[in-house]
Parts: sequence; C-alpha cells; structure tokens
Amino acid sequence: MTHKPWDGRFAEATDQAVEAFTSSIAIDRRLYRQDIGGSIAHCRMLARAGIIAEEEARQLVDGLEQIRAEIENDRFVFNDRLEDIHMHVESRLAEIVGGVARKLHTARSRNDQVALDARLYLGTETRRIVRQLHALRQAVVDAAEANFGIIMPGYTHMQRAQPVLLSHHLMAYYEMFTRDSDRFRSALERIAVNPLGSAALAGTTFAIDRADTAAQLGMPRVAANSMDAVADRDFMLEFLSAASICMVHFSRLSEELVLWATSEFNFIELPDAFATGSSIMPQKKNPDVPELIRGKAGRVFGDLVALLTTMKGLPLTYNRDMQEDKAPLFSTVDTLQGCITIMTAMLPRVTFKKEVMRQATRSGFLNATDMADYLVGKGLPFREAHAVVGRAVAYALSQGKELDQLSLEELQTFSGAIDMTLFAALDVEQVVNRRTSEGGTASTMVEAAIKQAVAQLAGESLPEVESV
Repeated sequence: MTHKPWDGRFAEATDQAVEAFTSSIAIDRRLYRQDIGGSIAHCRMLARAGIIAEEEARQLVDGLEQIRAEIENDRFVFNDRLEDIHMHVESRLAEIVGGVARKLHTARSRNDQVALDARLYLGTETRRIVRQLHALRQAVVDAAEANFGIIMPGYTHMQRAQPVLLSHHLMAYYEMFTRDSDRFRSALERIAVNPLGSAALAGTTFAIDRADTAAQLGMPRVAANSMDAVADRDFMLEFLSAASICMVHFSRLSEELVLWATSEFNFIELPDAFATGSSIMPQKKNPDVPELIRGKAGRVFGDLVALLTTMKGLPLTYNRDMQEDKAPLFSTVDTLQGCITIMTAMLPRVTFKKEVMRQATRSGFLNATDMADYLVGKGLPFREAHAVVGRAVAYALSQGKELDQLSLEELQTFSGAIDMTLFAALDVEQVVNRRTSEGGTASTMVEAAIKQAVAQLAGESLPEVESV
C-alpha cells in the first residue's frame, strides 16, 4: 500500500474514486523538471543553512537526479494514489535513498512547492515565446521588404477606403506582435519571484535562506508575503491575458489571409504545403492553417476566463480549486507556441498578387479624400470640400465612372477651384506617397519604419531559455 504524507491524521484509507478524482498527475507530470530542480535547490540551501547534513544533501541530490533520468528515459511509474508530481518524486526518492528522503520536505509545503514549479515552468516558456515572437516579427519585416511598392486598398468597415502600401499593412502586424513581445517580457519580472520558504501559508520556523534558493533558480526576488506567495496566481492570469491579446492579433491576421485567398479578393496565393483540399470537391484549396489559428484563439480566451473564474471567489490562502490552474496554463502555452511556429513558417511562402491588389485600388473612389484635401489646399473649409466631393462621387456613380475618369468640365461643375492639377493629385501612387505624416503609408515613411524595425530586431537581447 502506498502511504500518504497525511496518513497519521486519518483512520481509513482514501476511497479509490476520490483518489482518481483528486489526482492531478496526468496534468502536472510535465512539471517534473521544475519540481526536481526546485527540490535540489531547496536541499542545497538546507545543507548550507545547517538544517540537514552535507552528506544527506548529497544523497538527496543524487537520488533526485536519478529520478529525473528515469522520467526522461520513460522508466518512471506513475500512480493515481500519489496524486501529484510532488508526491511521486518524494515517494520514489524514499525508495532510492531511504529514510533521509523524509528530510527533504523540511521547511516547505506542497503549497509553496507547486507555486515555485509553476513559476519556473512559466518563466521558461515565456522566454521561449519571446524568442519565437522575435522570429515571427522578423518574418513580417522580411515580407514587408520583399513586397515593397505593392499598393492595395486599405479598408474600414470592410469597404475599400484609401490606398496603402501592402508593406504598411504588414508592418501594422509587426507593431502588434512587438507590443505582445513587450507584454511577455514585462510579465517575466513578476513571474521570476521565489515563493519557496513560504511553506503552507505562514512561513517556517527554520532559519532558511530564501535568497540562496532564489539565486540558485535564477530568480531575482523572493515573495514578500507568505500568504500572497501561495494564494495568488495573478502571474498566470497576466500571462494568459497577454497570450489572449496576442491571439487576437493572430486571429485578425488569419482572418485577412482567409479573405485574401478567396476568389472574391484573390489578393494572395497560399502555399500548397499550408493548405488542404476537399474530400468531395476536387477544385478546392482550403486555407485550413489560418482558419485553425483563428479558431484556436477561442481556446486561449476560454483558458483565461476559466482561471479568472477559478480564482475570483477563493479566500486566502491555498484552496484545492487551484489545482485547476495548470490545465488552462498548459493549454495556452501549447496553443500559442504552435500558432507562432506555424505562422512564422507559412508567412514567407505567401504569394501576394501585385496586379490584382493594384487593380482593386482603381475602383471604389479610394482617392475621394485626396480630392477633398486638394480643395482644402485651394482655400475651401474641409467640411465644404467634403460635401463637394460627395456630390461629385454621387454624379460619378450615376455615370459609371471613377472621379479621375470625369472630365475637367464635369468636375468644375462642382467647384470652380478645380483645375488640371487635380488629376495628378488623384493618381494612386500620389495618393499613397503624399501621406508623409509620421506613421503614414508614404513609401519614404514605410521604408523608414522597416529600417527601424530591422535595427530594433538586430539590437534586441533575447532571453536564454534555460531550464532547472
């Protein structure tokens, strides 16, 4: 029979159905590296503090490293009766080193232990995500450079609005993903806080050195309040929130790729390797990858809401409800990393159809605002100029023409301020390149933005994805 740490208090064994219901080993077994690494750091600190003997510490560390090797070589036996990864490691350690294993848990609880494991895991995966986003952002910039000069319609309300450079459109996503990266970098500061030494909730009577443990684990700070350290999961919530925002950006980009791949838009050709066909319609080429990314956003949003809901009504400190924190966390980490990887691989292979995009700018009165700006330059107030152009658009619609297809005589019926110079102002390249305000779509501005992004990426310091 497998003994539990609390057997001394109970007169009867735990019901097997309860063991199965309360077990989390199927989920938290992936924390084994963090659990063992945290235990090794704790063990060494106990020895340096004189709480256990150096020889005992050596035996414990050797045993823990053996367990790590057994798990990694798929030779470790998991059992629901032992509930979680902490109890599995402790039980196996006792089999390897004997009674000295019982000293490892001195001055700690599973409450601060699981908080440490989660922080170590999330720190590693967040650093990995920052590196992945760096590669994605580089792919976006590369696409903007490779397709520089392509003009396409910009949209509001899904209606053609004004012409923009495709590179300008792509660089909008560079800015979004850069802010996502910044959010994850910032979150790392609040993830890398050592809770170990908080014990169950009140701290410990032993003269431990929490700074020692933190230093071994690469954590700059220790948690300032033992109750807060074991009771809150806001570092997870912050990560899930940043991941959800990032998935919004992925979903929007995916939606555009899906639309642009349709026959109605025909702006892009997705690579065959990133598309699938139909089981019944031989002609189909489906944009499954961007569709799935768009769909997976909902999973990440759900993970955030799930953990928010779990935490919102819990009194201090630890409650067993918090066992449910890891499933949404792992789900989001896996989903987000998968989406970043696949988009980074797919984006460089998307073919943008230059002539189709440019032709789309020639209808829909995308130069109407520029005609209004032209009239403002002639002295008309903008609101009056807006009304003049609106009447000109209505007339052009009745004639089945665009503004630049009307004759000078027709245009002058709407305003005597119009002369031949208007036609140059309505040219699509002029419309694009006159937008030289900071952040605008003019070629000079977009070229400068790309150069700035290239320099930013080259100068970024990427975090190491070390593991304990």
